[in-house]
Amino acid sequence: MAKRKEENFFSPENAKRPRQEELDDFDKDGDEDECTVSFTNGTSTLTAAEVGIIESIQLKNFMCHSMLGPFKFGSNVNFVVGNNGSGKSAVLTALIVGLGGKAVATNRGSSLKGFVKDGQNSADISITLRNRGDDAYRANVYGNSIVVQQHLSMDGSRSYKLKSETGTVVSTRKEELIAILDHFNIQVDNPVSVLTQEMSKQFLQSKNEGDKYKFFMKATQLEQMKEDYSYIMETKERTKEQINQGEERLIELKRQCLEKEERFQSITGLSTMKTNLEYLKHEMAWAVVNEIEKQLNAIRDNIKIGEDRAARLDRKMEEQQVRLNEAEKKYKDIQDKLEKISQETNARAPECMALKTDVTAKKKVYNEAEVLYNRSLNEYRALMKDDEQLCKRIEELKKSTDQSLEPERLERQKKISWLKERVKALQDQESSINQEIEQFQQAIEKDKEERIRIKREELDVKHTLSYNQRQLKELKDSKTDRLKRFGPHVPALLEAIDDAYRRGHFTCKPVGPLGACIHLRDPELALAIESCLKGLLQAYCCHNHADERVLQALMERFYSRGTSRPQIIVSEFRNEMYDVRHRAAYHPEFPTVLTALEIDNAVVANSLIDMRSIETVLLIKNNSVARAVMQSQKPPKNCREAFTADGDQVFAGRYYSSENTRPKFLSKDVDSEISDLENEVENKKAQILNLQQHLSALEKDIKHNEEFLRRRQIHYRELKVKITESISEIRELENIEEHQSVDIATLEDEAQENKIKMKMVEKNMEQQKGNMEHLKSLKIEAENKYDAIKQKINQLSDLADPLKDELNLADSEVDNQKRGKRHYEEKQKEHLDTLNKKKRELNMKEKELEEKMSQARQICPERIEVKKSASILDKEINRLRQKIQAEHASHGDREEIMRQYQEARETYLDLDNKVRTLKRFIKLLEEIMTHRYKTYQQFRRCLTLRCKLYFDNLLSQRAYCGKMNFDHKNETLSISDMVNRRIAMDMILKMADSQRFRQFILLTPQSMSSLPSSKLIRILRMSDPERGQTTLPFRPVGQEEEEDRS
Repeated sequence: MAKRKEENFFSPENAKRPRQEELDDFDKDGDEDECTVSFTNGTSTLTAAEVGIIESIQLKNFMCHSMLGPFKFGSNVNFVVGNNGSGKSAVLTALIVGLGGKAVATNRGSSLKGFVKDGQNSADISITLRNRGDDAYRANVYGNSIVVQQHLSMDGSRSYKLKSETGTVVSTRKEELIAILDHFNIQVDNPVSVLTQEMSKQFLQSKNEGDKYKFFMKATQLEQMKEDYSYIMETKERTKEQINQGEERLIELKRQCLEKEERFQSITGLSTMKTNLEYLKHEMAWAVVNEIEKQLNAIRDNIKIGEDRAARLDRKMEEQQVRLNEAEKKYKDIQDKLEKISQETNARAPECMALKTDVTAKKKVYNEAEVLYNRSLNEYRALMKDDEQLCKRIEELKKSTDQSLEPERLERQKKISWLKERVKALQDQESSINQEIEQFQQAIEKDKEERIRIKREELDVKHTLSYNQRQLKELKDSKTDRLKRFGPHVPALLEAIDDAYRRGHFTCKPVGPLGACIHLRDPELALAIESCLKGLLQAYCCHNHADERVLQALMERFYSRGTSRPQIIVSEFRNEMYDVRHRAAYHPEFPTVLTALEIDNAVVANSLIDMRSIETVLLIKNNSVARAVMQSQKPPKNCREAFTADGDQVFAGRYYSSENTRPKFLSKDVDSEISDLENEVENKKAQILNLQQHLSALEKDIKHNEEFLRRRQIHYRELKVKITESISEIRELENIEEHQSVDIATLEDEAQENKIKMKMVEKNMEQQKGNMEHLKSLKIEAENKYDAIKQKINQLSDLADPLKDELNLADSEVDNQKRGKRHYEEKQKEHLDTLNKKKRELNMKEKELEEKMSQARQICPERIEVKKSASILDKEINRLRQKIQAEHASHGDREEIMRQYQEARETYLDLDNKVRTLKRFIKLLEEIMTHRYKTYQQFRRCLTLRCKLYFDNLLSQRAYCGKMNFDHKNETLSISDMVNRRIAMDMILKMADSQRFRQFILLTPQSMSSLPSSKLIRILRMSDPERGQTTLPFRPVGQEEEEDRS
């Protein structure tokens, strides 16, 4: 009678159970009213079912019985036995009707009122269904059992009460009962599940193979599918006939419409024109009044708008003053920091100068010591050479007495003096050029550093320009399609999503991009909301992960690998938005992101709540107010963070400035955004041009300085060579020994003195070398100290440079705010002057209105509604006057002709639209029905093969033989088997024993005394009714306590 939905033959979960279980749906066709075979205990280990079992039934005033039950059924096989009139049929009928079946399905009546006992006003049925285990239906609501109560009235109506285990009414709707029956897979209208006596007789006694085929079709619900298909095809043919009739009617209507139109165009009425002329005059009088009233209303509206604008300007001025104060404070803070750094730098400057002077002095002393040492070294070398030459001259003088070389010696002395002066001049030039070389090297190094900085700045500006150009293109594209603001591929992606949804690829159609599904209540908060939601504005929502995979596959068509894709949020779709009142932030002046948005789709709102907690984020336009609310005091309850109109993010202890200056997705004034971006793009291009010009000038300076440096270095090397050559020439001239007549003794004395000098110079050299090493260590120490203090000063300078830039920006900001304040002050003054002028104009117009209304009442006492302007009415009056003068003989009812023409035209257009719609419907229906008929044939073939397979397997397992043949063309079913009633009963009991998780209820007039005793079999024997008896006892045979077991 009932079975678990999960245990259905078609469920893949049945793999855990024996194969015999899968044949249960087809064994039920063998349930008969009489069973006389014996039952053999099986060895199956399956347990009783936990859901869908009919535990008990109770009837009151049902059919011919005042009270039946309660009857408790077992979990497996139940035999309801008793003589005619004992109530078996009433129990079966009550099961069908009580579980929502129709009266005709019982074969006991055509109306529910026929089941109410004669003399009573109503009947009641109570059925208890088991609801245990993991597969229970809403176990937390109903408990271990579900009570289905049905009340039948004499008028044929019925009502439901679905109660829990404790007796609490859970629902009174039939839809809930249908859901329970679907969950338990109980089908009271299917003969495979409930086989009445009449249906079994019809099936067993009929020799007509067509009747058996009809039984098969009805049991598998293929008959209903076939009838639906036939009904749809008949409807399609009737629709085609309507289309043909409509097309014929269209031709006639079009002809009539053309005739009416021609007649309408050709007919004019003189009297109507005169009446219209008078009416136009009345309209003219009041049209003038209307125009003045419109002018008055416009002036009043302008005055009201002006007053509101004046109030806004006052607020703007206050806000501007706040921003000016903030800018001045920021300027002063930066100035104080810069002054502090400057003071520290100035404090270190004297020390730096002193160290520099000390380094210079020690360098000079060291250089002097080095010069003295080199001079002594040169002197020592010269003395050694002189000693050698003296010795040589002494030897030569001893050999020669020639004294004729005096003039040459004087000439050499003169040349030596000239060479020494030249060496001194060259050394001075060398020192000067060396200083120039150092200056050029420093200039080149500084220009190269500046070049690196300019290139880095140019690269940053180019990146910003490229980003702005892309955003500008997207904005221009979005003017024709707003969805393109969320990406160039979004419109095509959404079309692909719609197409996939129509094809049934999605369980629920994905929603997105989320930014296109929300609307701002206040456009000034666009940047704040974008800064809060960020990438979620481009995200999509999917109902489950299967839909997500389909959407990912669609995105692969439009987003190449390696590029960023929109985020996909997977969350079950709900039709109602979350109730966040208990956890939402609240402030009397400032909204949250949730309240600042208009969101029609609950899925979008729930996704933003889940992903970003928008109910806890406040929106505060003013930055200083946001700091005060979030940081100067305790933040509002449930508030985690806040965003300002500039996009800045404010926490209780932190503040983050936004990198963006304008909204990208949510701005409504696209033209203004485009204009601003175009100006910014032009500014960036101009900035790049200036940087490139600066870079070009730097390159020229570097090249020019490098050329000068190269020339100076070449000149420096040339001077070095000249100095070296001159010194060598001096030494050669000084070392030339002249042959002169001197006393050899004198030369020997001179040689002796020369040796003494050599010893003295050598000793002096050792002292000078030691002194030079000492001075060198002092020089290095002084240089290290100077480098350290210079590095500190450079660090301070590095800190000061960005502060100077910030100071310049702050100074510019102060100027901007001052200009803004002056702008609003001038605007307010100008606006107040205009407002006063409008008020004076209002007074004048009110006086003029009184005069015109007086004149209009004289022409037409009652005021009429006028839609046209006075100028148009004046032209119509003149044109109508001319037409009246031209019309003399033409007559006709123009209004009637116009009415007929409009009716004919509307009728034609309405019918034409219906015919077009029906044609599209027929075309779509033909495609659908062709596909459905193919599916129906395939489904019928599968059911036929399964039925034959299970029939053969069932008989072969029990060593029987039989045959089942289907002829779908002739709609016949032939079954031949050798199974008699006793064998059929035996098969039923064996199958029931193998499928203890299913319940079987069999009704028979036989006693079933031949069945063996078993805890799986319950025989419910009903006593014969006695005259006047209202309650029939219903007692189980064999085990009285069976109903108390779980």
